[in-house]
Amino acid sequence: MGMYGLFRLYTLFCAYTVLHTQFLLCLGDVPMTKTAHINKPNQNTSHLNKNVPVPNKNSSCSNRTVSIPSAPTCSVQEKCGACQLLSIPYKRQLDRKQQEMFNLFEKLANKETEFSPIAGMDVPYHYRNKVTSPYVPGRKVSQRNGKNSASSLKKKNASKKAPVRHEILCGMYAQGTHKVIPTDECLLENKTAKHIILAIKQLMQRYHMEPYNEDTGKGFLRHAVVRVGHASNEVLVTVVTNEDTFPGSKNFCRELAKRVPEITTIVQNINTRQTNVILGQEEKTLYGPGFILDELCGLSFRISSHSFYQVNSTQTEVLYRLAIQMAQLSGNETVLDAYCGTGTIGLVAAKGLPDEPEAHAKEVIGVDNIGSAIKDARNNAQHNGLENTRFVTDDAGKFMTKQAQAGEHLDVLLMDPPRAGASEDFLKAACIMKPQRIVYISCNPKTQQRDVAYLLRHNYKLKRVQPVDMFPHTEHTENICLLLRK
Repeated sequence: MGMYGLFRLYTLFCAYTVLHTQFLLCLGDVPMTKTAHINKPNQNTSHLNKNVPVPNKNSSCSNRTVSIPSAPTCSVQEKCGACQLLSIPYKRQLDRKQQEMFNLFEKLANKETEFSPIAGMDVPYHYRNKVTSPYVPGRKVSQRNGKNSASSLKKKNASKKAPVRHEILCGMYAQGTHKVIPTDECLLENKTAKHIILAIKQLMQRYHMEPYNEDTGKGFLRHAVVRVGHASNEVLVTVVTNEDTFPGSKNFCRELAKRVPEITTIVQNINTRQTNVILGQEEKTLYGPGFILDELCGLSFRISSHSFYQVNSTQTEVLYRLAIQMAQLSGNETVLDAYCGTGTIGLVAAKGLPDEPEAHAKEVIGVDNIGSAIKDARNNAQHNGLENTRFVTDDAGKFMTKQAQAGEHLDVLLMDPPRAGASEDFLKAACIMKPQRIVYISCNPKTQQRDVAYLLRHNYKLKRVQPVDMFPHTEHTENICLLLRK
């Protein structure tokens, strides 16, 4: 061939390698299939450098173009560790997560498998509608300090406790520690919720409330948990105390509601245990009804301090819409909502999406092993007037096994297990019941991949992989897999 020929061949190889790499980096911009790899050096690659999505007849999800201004900076990013990807442009974050899902499920795909574009956020900031902050003692404060002296605070001291002798720190824990990083703002947390967290700190100083010291087990106020309704904008404030009494609570609540008028209700949660668990079991309503209402996918949900409710409501609606659409409901299906929690997605399946009301289930059965969650699910079903639902307190695997042994019929399986994934008993029972469609939602795609592999060995095929960016600027990716019975 000669030296020139070898050099030309090497040049062509390098050019092909670059194009292939560019293509893989752009996979987040296009609906992917298993055959998305470049197999021919002369394949048309004109789109690769133009950011233009390539249509795919197998994709039912439109590619959302994310246009985000330059990313703001966070002064405590390195200390906090919660936003691992904050320094990476959001579009690149989405590309990265898209590629991760493709790599994870590629070997399980077939020629018909659709790798849909990741569903990102238009504005990926301040999306957390639930904000939790500890209150801990910092440096000692001199008793001769004018503002914080015993004499100046005595008149305002409703609880008649000793003045605060340490500065009060609030914020978030450093990653992997219980060291509090004081912060006045957070790029992920709801702004109103953050404002309330800081207002409570100020009132603690005013009313001489000692922050909790987890080393000694002493102190009055441990945490505050603030929940903000996505659609309703109602606000629930839960103050976690180390005592069952709350002297001066009326004055405290009155002042807090005056400072932040958006507050709907305030609850005292009592936790006297020396534990890292935030909430105790006993509660008292101090102000308002003790709960808030919020709307999600056209349904109204009652939210209390213990209720499970997704912290990113905007993306939850995206997630549920995609899942319900994948279920392909027509009003005739029996649907099992496994690991149902408070029944949110099951209730959406029972009623249908607001703009697609005809796409609903005939009957929805929800199962979860947490009794309080099932109670909330039943209340939410009643609250929304849904009579085609039934919720059962039981281990999902055991319940499915009993259903399979009884020969019960199942058309669609909705499942959203914890990070550990589904048990083998559950998967075995699911295969016996033979639902035509399985919509598998996961907060841990690695265990999801394991479970999908099991289902593929038992007469199912992977139809679609749909990632959803529930937690921008973090390494977390929510993922939906649609499996069809062969």
